[in-house]
Amino acid sequence: MKFEDLLSDIDGFGRFQKMILCLSFLGRITLPCHFLMNNFIAGNPPHHCDISDLGETGSIFGNLTQEQRLTVSIPARADGTLSSCLMFPEPQYHLLLNSSNSTAPPAEPCHNGWVYDNSTFKSTLASEWDLVCEKKGLNRATATIFFVGVMLGAVTFGSLSDRYGRKITLLVSYVSGMGFALISVFSTSYVMFAVLRFLTGFSITGIVIVSSVLIVEWVDIESRKLVGVIDSMSWTFGNMALSLLAFLIRDWRWLVVAVTSPLALAIISWRWIPESARWLIANGRLDEAHHYLRKCIKMNRRQGMASSIKPENLSNIVVANRSKKYSYLDLIRTPKMRKLALFTGITWYGVASTYYGISFNIAGFGVNIYLTQFIYAAVEFPAKVAVYYFLDKIGRRKTETGALFLAGLCLAITVVIPRDQRLLRTVVAVFGKGCSSASFATLVLYSSELYPTVIRQNGMGYNSCMGRVGVAVAPLILLLDDVWEGLPQVILCCIAVGVSLVTSRLPETRGRCLPETIEDIEGTRAPQVESPILPQENAEKKIGG
Repeated sequence: MKFEDLLSDIDGFGRFQKMILCLSFLGRITLPCHFLMNNFIAGNPPHHCDISDLGETGSIFGNLTQEQRLTVSIPARADGTLSSCLMFPEPQYHLLLNSSNSTAPPAEPCHNGWVYDNSTFKSTLASEWDLVCEKKGLNRATATIFFVGVMLGAVTFGSLSDRYGRKITLLVSYVSGMGFALISVFSTSYVMFAVLRFLTGFSITGIVIVSSVLIVEWVDIESRKLVGVIDSMSWTFGNMALSLLAFLIRDWRWLVVAVTSPLALAIISWRWIPESARWLIANGRLDEAHHYLRKCIKMNRRQGMASSIKPENLSNIVVANRSKKYSYLDLIRTPKMRKLALFTGITWYGVASTYYGISFNIAGFGVNIYLTQFIYAAVEFPAKVAVYYFLDKIGRRKTETGALFLAGLCLAITVVIPRDQRLLRTVVAVFGKGCSSASFATLVLYSSELYPTVIRQNGMGYNSCMGRVGVAVAPLILLLDDVWEGLPQVILCCIAVGVSLVTSRLPETRGRCLPETIEDIEGTRAPQVESPILPQENAEKKIGG
């Protein structure tokens, strides 16, 4: 008996599964807020040197307007704007008479700090700790520090979830993520904030990899694509909510509190989230699996099945060495698992690098950053609706491959479109972002269907880690525009197209049972159990067939 057969009998997408999906939204909606919040909390507001002390050098300075004071105190750049990091040692009054022909002494770094324009941001990390000019690298490093934490957290929580269970690991991620995020609000130095930001990223990454797997393991074959798309919408909603919250809350400390607050509701509602029955059965905890299956039967109103499901019968669902503890080494012990891990890891790296590379580099809307953030989030809706249609129409593999290829094609087109064609470049860029978003939405579901239950969370943790490497590399690729303006797009295009070729070698999972053991992947188990790694004619299980 397969677990999918059991789900079909007790309703694989009933009220019980919908409850899990809704409860997971409370925690997952905070993820895009934290992942993209650096755009606002680390914003670099317009600034110039503090020149208030120059008034003591003479009475003439005190009689000048603020604009005149800036003119005689701060050197101008080539484009006519005032320097952000330099000032004159003494006021240069002759610049008020003939600035074009007058010479001024060499400028020097700011003596007494900076004055910031608070029209866009009331408070940011840059204005809080003067992370500008020679310290601007620290401000930019904030996102990198966060994503290094995310990368390491993905590996850690993936292993913990496969060893100790989905439910308890999810609670640890909720509590630790909320705790470190709120403590960071009280940071008294940048170093303290950076450490807490790292720990926040380390903790909250468990939410995404644990909840995604937990949901997929409770739904039937027919509903997996719907659940995958709905689950990915939490990112879109959270992204849109971030733009609104950032617009209303201009102080970085209160913004962190606002985007973290939904985790309080997630912690309260955690008691109603069930453990994965698949994981419990695979680990020999049949009584607990029976307990949650009975809850599912009751909530889905299939009471007639209650008497036919007994703990002792559940052992027939998964034939595995229940005394064995699996680890990341099991991803590379056997040949087909090594191939699967290699291909999915490359795919996650490429998808993340392409998605964030496009997201960080789209320009041309001509609106403020808050509206731009909202537009970037809104364009993901049609992309994910298209994913829902194509997942069953053409399959997971072709959807993933096609979305990546189209994203790469859009990147290539932007290289050849003239810069003055602003509208056309914007349309192509937005379409490319939609394709990259579709590839990400597909990949989370696709990957969870490829890995067996006994190491599914390890596999997702490894994949998420590879994805965060792609996130960290994307900003570095964009810095290459100093070499040639179109070089970042060319590199991202090559990554997207190259990874689409790798993805085309992965097996299709449409309409197939989830693999339960490594033997399913290797094809060494009983032949009646389907595996997505086996040849299609032996492994495929058509819906309703």
